[in-house]
Amino acid sequence: MKLAVIGSGYVGLVTGACLARFGNNVVCVDTDVEKVETLRNGKVPFYEPGLSDMMARNVAEGRLRFSSVLGEALEGGEVCFITVGTPSAPDGSADLRYVESAARDIGRAMSGPLLVAVKSTVPVGTNGKVKTWITEELDKRGSGLRPDMVSNPEFLREGAAVRDFVEPDRVIVGLEPPESSEIAERMKELYSFVEPDKVLLMDIASAEMAKYAANAMLATRISFMNEIANICERVGANVDNVRQGMALDTRIGGKFLYAGCGYGGSCFPKDVRAIRDFAASSGYISQILTAVDEVNLRQKEVLYEKLSGHFGGLSGRTAALWGLAFKPKTSDTREAPAQALICRLLAEGVRVQAHDPRAIEETRQILGERQGLIYVHDPYDAVNGADALVVATEWDIYKQPDFERVKRLLKAPVIVDGRNLYSLAEMKRRGFDYYSIGRPEVRRAGAEMDV
Repeated sequence: MKLAVIGSGYVGLVTGACLARFGNNVVCVDTDVEKVETLRNGKVPFYEPGLSDMMARNVAEGRLRFSSVLGEALEGGEVCFITVGTPSAPDGSADLRYVESAARDIGRAMSGPLLVAVKSTVPVGTNGKVKTWITEELDKRGSGLRPDMVSNPEFLREGAAVRDFVEPDRVIVGLEPPESSEIAERMKELYSFVEPDKVLLMDIASAEMAKYAANAMLATRISFMNEIANICERVGANVDNVRQGMALDTRIGGKFLYAGCGYGGSCFPKDVRAIRDFAASSGYISQILTAVDEVNLRQKEVLYEKLSGHFGGLSGRTAALWGLAFKPKTSDTREAPAQALICRLLAEGVRVQAHDPRAIEETRQILGERQGLIYVHDPYDAVNGADALVVATEWDIYKQPDFERVKRLLKAPVIVDGRNLYSLAEMKRRGFDYYSIGRPEVRRAGAEMDV
């Protein structure tokens, strides 16, 4: 098929490259001319494992192109995917300005029959708005054309997006009657690389809702376990043992039950707030989703509280920070716990020496150059001369460090671990003051607080 993909972020580039891999002719369109030129030069503007190689292969074989002109991409096109961002508005609702802009651009550019697939994460009812926006532009031209619509939400995890697209748990297709039969067959053909029983056909409203419900459930599990971890710390329990006791219950399972310093990224925070907002607009107040968001925001303060609790006053201290991305295997720093910690520490007069294997430039773009914030390209350079080490992202490179070297480089052997990477027994044996999430503190025998 000849396909157009509007938007060249995580979802758009992965969608375009993967569909091109299966023999489709794909044009990825973006209004950012500089980004288009970057892509034409073979550079992916973010880190996603496997994407750069797949993109280069498809470009070389002529199945994938990049353009800033939608009209060219739609010429003879059969399906156009909308994959633009839907960031949170100040009130927490989904900001649909980029979706509307893409829809109106389609209406101005389409010259023949076209199936429009909305892959952006959008509130229930948005597909109808997209059709209206496209139709309004078509009517201004007196074209007489009408788009067909389908909801095709994405379920891609950053860091595993290519695999998730090629080997998905499920593909959801929301159909608009009465044309649903022909559209269903076209979408089944497009996803013929997926096992048929994993392609779920449903109404458009349910398809739109399914994406939000899935992300909200995962976010809820994370916030729930962080609540349990906070209780464990206060009653003397170990959240690792509690998690194991829960995970073996087949009704619960073990996924997304790890305590930490909060979730971030481009999906969970905004999607929880968006579903809460459109639920309220429909007359329903979601107490659970409100709590999920509030618990997560509070959890991002935990690392600062543990550091401050150890030292008392922090002014004039130096903190080493390992991890800037919101999770490993991505360069995405949006709403990352590390950002909240950095801002709080800098406000307290703390020097921060930060390392991340992929996300330094992204953090610099968001936070800018700030006095007291130093980016380093070796994890041990971050530790050198610091009063304590804080771990905020569970990158593999941090899981088995040279602890003796870390101990020598630190002014005092203090580690605050926001991802529970290290064994309590090992930290005790090596003589660290060690603080983790939902587990007992480890203190050096006879050591005084490092004040």
